Amino acid sequence: MNFLEINNHQIIPMASIPELKYSLFFETIAALTENHPERHCVLYFGLKEDNYVRLICCIADDNEHNIKVTSSVVKEDEILDSLSAKHLSFEKFEREIHENFRINYNDHPWLKPVRYPENRADRSKTIANYPFFHIDSEELHEVGVGPVHAGIIEPGHFRFVCNGEQILHLEIQLGYQHRGVEQLFLEKKKLIQRTILAESIAGDSVIGHTSAFAYLLESMNETVCDREILFSRTLAQELERIAVHTGDLSAICTDIAYQLGSSVFGRLRTPIINFFQEWCGNRLAKGLIRNGYSPYPFSKALADRLLAILDAFEPDFIEMNSELSKLPSSLSRFERTGMLSYDQLLLIGTVGMSARMNALNRDIRITHPYGLYSEFKHEPVIKHHGDVYSRVQIRKQEVFQSIAFIRQLLDQIPQPQLQPQPQPQLQPIILRPDSFGISLTEGWRGEICHACVTDGKGEMLIYKIKDPSFHNWLALALAVRNNEISDFPICNKSFDLSYCGHDL
Repeated sequence: MNFLEINNHQIIPMASIPELKYSLFFETIAALTENHPERHCVLYFGLKEDNYVRLICCIADDNEHNIKVTSSVVKEDEILDSLSAKHLSFEKFEREIHENFRINYNDHPWLKPVRYPENRADRSKTIANYPFFHIDSEELHEVGVGPVHAGIIEPGHFRFVCNGEQILHLEIQLGYQHRGVEQLFLEKKKLIQRTILAESIAGDSVIGHTSAFAYLLESMNETVCDREILFSRTLAQELERIAVHTGDLSAICTDIAYQLGSSVFGRLRTPIINFFQEWCGNRLAKGLIRNGYSPYPFSKALADRLLAILDAFEPDFIEMNSELSKLPSSLSRFERTGMLSYDQLLLIGTVGMSARMNALNRDIRITHPYGLYSEFKHEPVIKHHGDVYSRVQIRKQEVFQSIAFIRQLLDQIPQPQLQPQPQPQLQPIILRPDSFGISLTEGWRGEICHACVTDGKGEMLIYKIKDPSFHNWLALALAVRNNEISDFPICNKSFDLSYCGHDL
């Protein structure tokens, strides 16, 4: 067979991954994804091997609930056929491979730098001379926004081509933050160091990313988690979803100058993140997730406190959403603004709520379940218009859904058990040698992916991270076409994508 089928959080020997000639590798991936909306690329990356690069591609199959993995070894300076020419969803993966290893493609539609990492192959390409798309016209004009933004927004440059107030084209240029997170995972050997790195990938997705990291390393370390650990992680992930969705509703109201909605949703977010402070001592839940054990076991007292918070939260959240949804001035800004079709979402490979806003059902909680999600009768929230209003409605309904999941979890709090001794956080962790592992979680934005390859001594050769923003920034760029430039802020916030999660 040309690919190996594995499950989420499964570890396999590197030698078991089929190694194909590039022509067959290309044909295999194209056949897996072409006319198969239930399959999409969750990760495609390169691994340096002397003067060669091993390409590893992972295709998630949502119907069969597995991940199909295959590989090919190519020369660094080789010119290859581009998968992006067959399916545009590969475009950013191939751009990253080109940026890191000088591999060229003879028919890639948009072969530009992605991140400008410090260890990029061609250091002559700098962010200062990024090749923006340009239209020569006396009727059109360009508008540049960023990379210095107001308030707490992170650095990114947005280049609009406009006809009057109408946006014809938007190019989003990122890569201003050079933390080198993936390289730091290789350099830092202690478990606590790597855990803190995972917590710092994206500050609004601490649970999503740290869970993906913990599940991956536990699999590669053959650590079995008891129910109490899975309970805490599942509960925390849904609390994070509630907190961020509610905060985003506040920000969306701010962008349409609806002060009441901004104030109420902002107030409602506060007790949710404050509960994390009560639970683990940090409002963003840093410190809550650790490999192989739970440093802050969930108690009956915490459950009573959380139920009281949700009882107070829910009626106000319902009332504020009712007011927002019947306000003509808000509906006029939400409906038919920033629209994308199902075909566009499928073509560019969107994930999470950015896919579910127009009938593309991608939700790792049901397609590749983990934690305690298999115990829920989870039905993803699906909308069919692909506009700002759809993205607002998804946030609202997912908050209700998360509250229901949490109430179900709190009906059966695991009894405290004699937990295994905490793994030595200040010591290097021993991983299975010559292995490959992949871990998917469903953050509030969508699919988060972490993957790792080890050498013969169990040392990390590469650690790969993919935030859902990696897929979804292009969706924002396409969504604003033919909209007024004054609608860009609300379109942007309705996606609420991550700069640091993309740049790494």
